[in-house]
Amino acid sequence: MMRFSDIFKLSIRMFRARTSRTLLTILGMSIGIGAILLLVSLGYGLQKTLLEKITTADSLLTLDISEANLGLVSLDKVVTEKIKNMDGVEEVSPAFQILAQGEVDNLSADMNILGTTPGYLKLGGVEIDKGEMINNEKKEGIVITSSLAGVLGRDAQELIGKEMGFTYYIPKAISEKDENEGLGDDYEMKKSEKKFLIIGSIQSDSSMAYVHADALAELNIEKYSQVKVKCRNTNIMSSIRDNILAEGLLVSSLSDTVDQANQIFNVVKIILMLFGVVALVVSAIGMFNTMTIALLERTEEIGIMKSIGASNTSISMMFIMESTIMGFLGGIMGIAIGLSGGEVFDFGVNMIASRFGGESVDLFYTPLWFMLLVIGFAAVVGFMTGVVPARRASRIDPLDALRYK
Repeated sequence: MMRFSDIFKLSIRMFRARTSRTLLTILGMSIGIGAILLLVSLGYGLQKTLLEKITTADSLLTLDISEANLGLVSLDKVVTEKIKNMDGVEEVSPAFQILAQGEVDNLSADMNILGTTPGYLKLGGVEIDKGEMINNEKKEGIVITSSLAGVLGRDAQELIGKEMGFTYYIPKAISEKDENEGLGDDYEMKKSEKKFLIIGSIQSDSSMAYVHADALAELNIEKYSQVKVKCRNTNIMSSIRDNILAEGLLVSSLSDTVDQANQIFNVVKIILMLFGVVALVVSAIGMFNTMTIALLERTEEIGIMKSIGASNTSISMMFIMESTIMGFLGGIMGIAIGLSGGEVFDFGVNMIASRFGGESVDLFYTPLWFMLLVIGFAAVVGFMTGVVPARRASRIDPLDALRYK
């Protein structure tokens, strides 16, 4: 029985005897592995980028409450207080929305005002882009969206520090409406003398201003459009959801959206991986061809080794180890190719995005466990491509091998 070290030395002899062919075979394997890594990393990167934009730790523990279409239960202070007293509820943040016209620097624009609290925005995963978020210390401070700044014809940064006035359009109570009134008469116009200071902005496609609810107390809004409820933990979310549904309200949560998005991205990653596997199969065929040629070239050598006492197992191990080493090195090179390709693609996309005023993103993300899995998978593929040539080599008759030319 040959020693393991001797078998290993014979296995790596291919790098000296057939350097070009061996390196090309490894390169072919690395391209297949690199394709798998690049495509799957794109799936992981898109998933990570999207979820980071829409989620925070608090938002995943939050339920969004709104009225049912029939409106049998009014989402008012009484109901929110009842929800707040439910077991497992940590925080309740209501919000109401009204139409308004805002004026700043002799510029005006129609918009929606969301009267809320800092807790509501935090639970909603809203992150500040410039300046600061509304807070309890500066209740007259407001946050506008980038879209609203665009409607006003200014950059959001230019508007921070300026004062904005509002003219509100308050919905009339049903009892106050005249049957002959049109749709435009459903609202009561109320101009506020109060000035609000723009202290920050967020990225959004809607024309909206976020205002502290306490600063809008003069409007006497008793009904909320939405309430965010933070639960103590994920285990109790389902029971709190059931209790709120029993009150006749609608309940949704960002965690449901995240679960659905994860399922979609899992399918996308599998599809992308299948495209990479096609390239890997072609590479594996090339490696199998290389091992078959190596068997034919070394038939006489195998006969000599057997005639001096080498066992069939030793001969098999030599070929299997050779193909496994090539597969392993192909995996290492594939990781390098995949990561480099992702960096180059990211650089190109971000350069174009910055030129058009967009923000940079990382489209590719590769978990460490996936890289290790890919290297192991490459080694297994190399092992499998060497099994058939190894079996054929071990079955060669020494006398026939010595006469082989």
